[in-house]
Amino acid sequence: MPTLDDLLRLLTLRDYNTRVVLLGTMLLGWACGMIGSFLLLRKRSLMGDAISHATLPGIAGAFMLMVAFGGSGKSLPGLLLGALLAGLLGMVSVVAIRGLSRIKEDAALGIVLSVYFGIGMALLGIVQKYDTGSAAGLQAFIYGKTASMLDSDAWLIGITAAAVALLCAMLLKEFTLLCFDQAFAGAQGWPVRRLDLLLMGMVVVVTVIGLQAVGLILIIALLIIPPAAARFWTHRLWRMVIISAAIGAGSSLIGAAASALLPRLPAGALIVCVAAAFFLASMIFGPCGGILVRLLQQTRLHRKVARQHLLRGLYEVWESRGRQGPPEADWHTMLAMRSWKAGRLHRLLRQARRRGHLTMPAPLTYRLTERGLAEARRLVHNHRLWEIYLITHADMAASRVDRDADKLEHVLEPEVVAQLERELARQHPHLATPHSPHPLES
Repeated sequence: MPTLDDLLRLLTLRDYNTRVVLLGTMLLGWACGMIGSFLLLRKRSLMGDAISHATLPGIAGAFMLMVAFGGSGKSLPGLLLGALLAGLLGMVSVVAIRGLSRIKEDAALGIVLSVYFGIGMALLGIVQKYDTGSAAGLQAFIYGKTASMLDSDAWLIGITAAAVALLCAMLLKEFTLLCFDQAFAGAQGWPVRRLDLLLMGMVVVVTVIGLQAVGLILIIALLIIPPAAARFWTHRLWRMVIISAAIGAGSSLIGAAASALLPRLPAGALIVCVAAAFFLASMIFGPCGGILVRLLQQTRLHRKVARQHLLRGLYEVWESRGRQGPPEADWHTMLAMRSWKAGRLHRLLRQARRRGHLTMPAPLTYRLTERGLAEARRLVHNHRLWEIYLITHADMAASRVDRDADKLEHVLEPEVVAQLERELARQHPHLATPHSPHPLES
């Protein structure tokens, strides 16, 4: 277990290697989060997976070429150049398979991923037979080796992250149009194909520089998980890009720091686990589609619908009496309206009284207030409008239209109500509240 001195050394960044690793991984997470946002919205998240696996034969091939020309094969720039070329080739292969055949993109991604990775593993098997093969450290590119990051690696990642951030800021409008409406962008004369290739090229570059940190298997997590988590926090693209970059940077920073305190745990795996924790928290608590928010919205909607059914039912009972006397009904009549259970009806009545829609003039008797009567009249009006519309334009039977109207009346927008009002005025100009087009149930 880490001691207090270990924790202080980490927090104060006393060790040079710790500073390099934390800075390098944080910048990598930032770059992956930014470019991954556009990749996610383009529905090409697995493109990063295919590209990362396609880099393996490039790494092994570059090692073999450097050894063949008298080198040691351990030159990191040479290995990364081979990975870059192989990644670009893999990207072109996906585009070619998709464009020149009937194969869909998901199948093309699977083909390229498996074939290139298989070729890479075969080449690695050959490399292991070289005299320097076992010492080459090529396995680190598969699983990552964050602790071996040098200051030159951190500088490379930093420059790449800055370039990615600059390009994303300069081309935000173009990338936004590309992600949401590619056909419209093409019709407007935008170079859609070149923008797409530029985006994929940025993905290849970020993937290649991340091989040293988390490996080709886990780099895909940094490209997908941060933007997927950010999607739960906003509906604006530029905010999503910033939040995704922050989650990617935070995940990398926390994961690398935890690995520094717990040396037996690999940094790449911890970075992905931290990113997964961010995603889980976002999925549960995110204000834009999070589980808790959706449950709360559904609960509020169900309560609102039930209250509206209660008010509409009271009005229709009063209407069935020819609107004679006060608009009221007793407990047993309301209980039979929609086969409510006694406990649920009691809660609905309590909520309606708290909102000022009902009074209780006598035991077990409930009467609509002026405010409640106005709201009930509005609800009945909208419900009847939908019934007339469905009978007139959807050929629905009058005996069955009530249930279908129930599903629509609670989500009416003002524009829809205005349209239905015009339809009512055209067909029944003398009616303020339409008559029920179906017989009331007794």
